[in-house]
Amino acid sequence: MEFSIDLNNLIGIIAGAITTSALIPQALKIYKTKSARDVSLAMFIFMAIGITLWFFYGVLIKEIPVILANLISLILIFLIIFMKIRYG
Repeated sequence: MEFSIDLNNLIGIIAGAITTSALIPQALKIYKTKSARDVSLAMFIFMAIGITLWFFYGVLIKEIPVILANLISLILIFLIIFMKIRYG
């Protein structure tokens, strides 16, 4: 079995990794400080809705970079929403 990544998928994987990893500093800050007072719950709810739609779009077009990036983003966003509710 041969494994190869074309340029389009490589760009998609890199873009997904960068945009997804942008959520990590916010999640870490909330976790470390146990405070999410300045985090907008509405923004993350809208983001979750949009990312969910991107995830299903990726499934429909069968594009692994879109599916993976948005699945990981959703996990991070739901984690942030959970911490926002918990630490408010």
